[in-house]
Amino acid sequence: MKKINIKYSLLLLCVAVLFIACKNDDDTNTNSSSTTVFDIFTVQSDNETVVMNGEIKSRTLQDFNNMLAAYPDIKQIHIAEVPGSSDDEINLQVGVKVHQKGINTHILNNGLIASGGVDFFLAGIQRTRGTNTQIGVHSWADGNGNEATDFPTSSSEHLRYIEYYEGIGYSNQWSRDFYFYTINAASAANIHWMTEAEITQYELITQ
Repeated sequence: MKKINIKYSLLLLCVAVLFIACKNDDDTNTNSSSTTVFDIFTVQSDNETVVMNGEIKSRTLQDFNNMLAAYPDIKQIHIAEVPGSSDDEINLQVGVKVHQKGINTHILNNGLIASGGVDFFLAGIQRTRGTNTQIGVHSWADGNGNEATDFPTSSSEHLRYIEYYEGIGYSNQWSRDFYFYTINAASAANIHWMTEAEITQYELITQ
């Protein structure tokens, strides 16, 4: 029988315990409902407020659903900077969910929303902003290089955006007016920063 080195065995035991503990910690951080960061969404300590920062993308709807499952009492989304979306369809779906859940949206001081970020912001029941904020709009373009303004106003290509606005509580007339204003304000490669008069005209801010 080989002689057992007790000190060596104890060392191996300690290493094994530390490995298991670290692994469990990693699993907890990944899967536990205590997670507060869901990509572009970060839940604050009150469990009711979320800070949003970053581009809306294909995973955003799932991230949003995961966040609501873990934190069902969310009431307010504070936007730092949302410059747009890389997946318009997902963006509109998330916006509808924000509205259905009765969540308010707020642009933080020095915050910025543009393009799809504006569509997201508009889903808020109450829409507020801090100081020195920017709101940018422009036309969309499809994968073939066509811009929204290349299609006649009667084209079905415009409907998903108009119907989205209607679905989050705006009238048909407002939805059409605001949509056609945005696509004519700037080309897809550019951005138009809304003036205070335009922000007031389209009633983007509720308070």
